[in-house]
Amino acid sequence: MVRFMSEHSNFYGLGIAPGILEVIAKLNFKIPTPIQEQSIPVAIEGKDLMGIAQTGTGKTLAFGIPLIQRVLRGVGLGLVVAPTRELALQIDETLRKVGTPLNLRTAVLIGGESISRQIRDLHRSPQIIIGTPGRILDHLGQRTVSFQKVSVLILDEADRMLDMGFAPQLKRIISTLPVSRQTMIFSATMPEEIITIARSYLKLPIRVEIARSGTTVKDVTQELFFVPQEEKPRLLEKMLQEYRGSVLIFSRTKHSARKITTFVRALGHKAAEIHGNRSLNQRKESLEGFKTGRYRVLVATDIAARGIDVSNIELVLNYDLPENAEDYVHRIGRTARAGVSGHAVSFARPNQTADVRAIERLIRKVLPVSKIPTLPPPTPFKTGLGAERPRRSFSAYRGRNQKGPGKFGRSRSGFRRY
Repeated sequence: MVRFMSEHSNFYGLGIAPGILEVIAKLNFKIPTPIQEQSIPVAIEGKDLMGIAQTGTGKTLAFGIPLIQRVLRGVGLGLVVAPTRELALQIDETLRKVGTPLNLRTAVLIGGESISRQIRDLHRSPQIIIGTPGRILDHLGQRTVSFQKVSVLILDEADRMLDMGFAPQLKRIISTLPVSRQTMIFSATMPEEIITIARSYLKLPIRVEIARSGTTVKDVTQELFFVPQEEKPRLLEKMLQEYRGSVLIFSRTKHSARKITTFVRALGHKAAEIHGNRSLNQRKESLEGFKTGRYRVLVATDIAARGIDVSNIELVLNYDLPENAEDYVHRIGRTARAGVSGHAVSFARPNQTADVRAIERLIRKVLPVSKIPTLPPPTPFKTGLGAERPRRSFSAYRGRNQKGPGKFGRSRSGFRRY
């Protein structure tokens, strides 16, 4: 694989068709991001590509513009596979911004939505299909879709798909595609599994790497607090007092995300939650409300947060450290997007020093530790946020798909009384 460097500095000169350039100009996209600048010429030439860049760097248009250009020429169909429903919807929204004025037709195949409506969309002969592995296989099994004419395959956030255990599903999907096709893989990190996929499914791929694997977003500042589990709610309350803008809070489990949301609302903040126990419509409403400012705070789990593409998030707060060090990079990349600065705060229990060191090894920097400030008095209501069960350090086993107990224990009194 070769690392490709481009000398282009704007969308003109990248090989983009005039009609698409006109739409891009109307959308006020003036200067391509580094991943767009380096990926678009390669992809337009029809070469296989491996793109490595953090979230918020414009990866969707990096593959979306060449994909739209190819299918509008009538050269086969495009298939985009994403790990989560939210990300699939976000990709579709971005592609339609550019493609709708050019009469592009898309179909989104995701769980949680009516399969009959998706079948109707497929009957309209979409030029690009975006979907999650499970629902794509459902349609293949029911013979409601055929991929015999797919000329471009894109695997977006491939590292996350492998983390979620989708490797067998991806293999089954790819087995239904023509061998003669263009394949592009985009990922924020570069584990060995991604390299294996590249060797199996890509032909002499060009490697476009904007930042080293594990590199955090440039404009995000980071801060770490070592705090006992029972002190976390009051420190969270302090953070919400200190930062007045939009806040994205990460928890490790659906159970804790729900309880954190209840707590934040009880503090008087407009808050929503997004996790696997929420229906697709509920998740859409929460994300849209966060984008428009109806909710100031959004509480999310790692899997559900994929596809959160919201500008101007002031603070990302890791209420729990993630299960995998790589997820730390994905989480804090939700702030400081598109050149805007942001801040990331992480809460670590005193016994999680090994987990912190694993993150520091990955991002190649030491997280600055801050002293716990004077905290507000105990909140006079019950929250159900008790002490978390101990779990093994993820630094002790860096394999994929590891599981930890990872849940807040249920306490009879909720907050500890002080």
